[in-house]
Amino acid sequence: MVGSGEEEKIRRILTDPKLSAIKAMLEKDHAIDCIFLLYMGRGKWKEAKEFMRENGLTLSDGTFRARMIEIEELGLAKSERLDPLKKKYEKTELGEKVAKLLLEFFDKLEK
Repeated sequence: MVGSGEEEKIRRILTDPKLSAIKAMLEKDHAIDCIFLLYMGRGKWKEAKEFMRENGLTLSDGTFRARMIEIEELGLAKSERLDPLKKKYEKTELGEKVAKLLLEFFDKLEK
């Protein structure tokens, strides 16, 4: 059984509109991939696709765009329109914070 302080933290994550929205986004397909791509400065589809292919990974154009729109709506990224169809996404301060926390999380799992 967890302590009441931890239970309250969990309750807040599950019920707070901002935190629960971030949690829901992170649960979706390729959300963490896209946060890491943003963190590395690969927020343009061509750059993201190239990185994923170089590493033997897949990411569809539609999934990339859907995640980036959600990430932007949550304030983790901002976009710049390159032409009527293309956007380039860049991390915000909150997006960088989330990426660093995810890196720290996975780093601790390896130890």
